[in-house]
Amino acid sequence: MVHLYYDSRTGNVQRFINKVVQITGWQAHQIADDIDVPEAGHLVTYTTKIGSMPDKTVAFMNAYAEKIFSVTSSGNRNWGRNFGLAADKVSENYDVPLAMKFELSGTMEDINQFIDIIKNQYNDSKRGSKKLDIA
Repeated sequence: MVHLYYDSRTGNVQRFINKVVQITGWQAHQIADDIDVPEAGHLVTYTTKIGSMPDKTVAFMNAYAEKIFSVTSSGNRNWGRNFGLAADKVSENYDVPLAMKFELSGTMEDINQFIDIIKNQYNDSKRGSKKLDIA
């Protein structure tokens, strides 16, 4: 079973996760102060303040980085080179492979690409190289 841990402020990531879960049946867990992380999984977060990691994401990664296989981030292309920058920062700061970035709540193409990446290119294996970075 694939586990997704996610942080959502405006609902964009929540909508993306809901679509992924509806298609796959994977387990989704929203990051909260009292979150329990029973299984390793993948992080989906958002970018805030034009290129920053959300505070909840930072706290979560400080506690559970060793259980995260990959990171994906929502962003807004209006931010130019800062688009989805939270994923780059999580990847760099916690040595977690970057799976992908998507705009706002993602398109069906984004959702299908994410599912493909998680199922076929990572498949819940141990963290390896950063070769997942196809964003």
